[in-house]
Amino acid sequence: MITEAQTSRYIDTLRWRLHYHVAGEGHPLIMLHGSGPGASGWSNFNPNFEVLARRFKVYLLDFPGWGKSSEYDPTGENRFVANVEAIRLFMDGLGIEQAALVGNSMGGLAALMMTALHNERVSHCITMGAPAPGGPQLFFQPGGATEGLKVLFATYADPSPENFRKLVNVMVFDPAYATEELMNQRSENALANRAHLANFLKGVAAMNIDSLRQDEVFAGLAKATTPALLIHGRDDRTVGVEHGMRLSGVMPNSSLVVFNRCGHWAQLEHAARFNTMLAAFIDT
Repeated sequence: MITEAQTSRYIDTLRWRLHYHVAGEGHPLIMLHGSGPGASGWSNFNPNFEVLARRFKVYLLDFPGWGKSSEYDPTGENRFVANVEAIRLFMDGLGIEQAALVGNSMGGLAALMMTALHNERVSHCITMGAPAPGGPQLFFQPGGATEGLKVLFATYADPSPENFRKLVNVMVFDPAYATEELMNQRSENALANRAHLANFLKGVAAMNIDSLRQDEVFAGLAKATTPALLIHGRDDRTVGVEHGMRLSGVMPNSSLVVFNRCGHWAQLEHAARFNTMLAAFIDT
């Protein structure tokens, strides 16, 4: 049985010390977590890790500013561009020429940006609940932040047990998945390094990619022939399902799958279906 401690590793890159988990053999598969407080590679993907590691060499990366990776102050820099740099440095440091990228939410955006800007490094692009670049608001709807983002920002500002309970509940469709164990895990992760919380709030004003870079990403996605699997929960209250529809209309070699009775964490709420679909997609 794969454990958190057994698979934990660090790599010192040219810019950050990055923490990750690794297991398995075969084609490299890098899983990229979302932006919520307490997020990490392990907390986002541990229901998938052991199953997928039977088929692939699976890496669960902690982005700079999350989990056990280096602190990251976003002042003067765009967080999403920094995430792409972190993936490239991570791959370079481990000698990974090309990998399948699997990203949830912000991690999905990172996978999309890598596909658009560094296409030769991405064999497959798989996203769950990813925002579509190419518009002025990115994560936001015309009325402002979505319900899920409002709760996410509130929890960064006040990481109380009550707010973590709200956070986990808004991310899933079925409240059965909003367990005390998951809430406690996310809370402990977040409170383990309060600098991560403060630094995230510094970067909220720069959450959107600048319009020039968004256009570059959008154009890159329109040209990329990389196989892409776009998974979205029909009941996602954080990044609406229309983002998946927009992406599928732009990416020429993409398939959109909408999971019914599913929120923002498809890999958690529909783990068995997700694992089987992802493995078949990469093996095909």
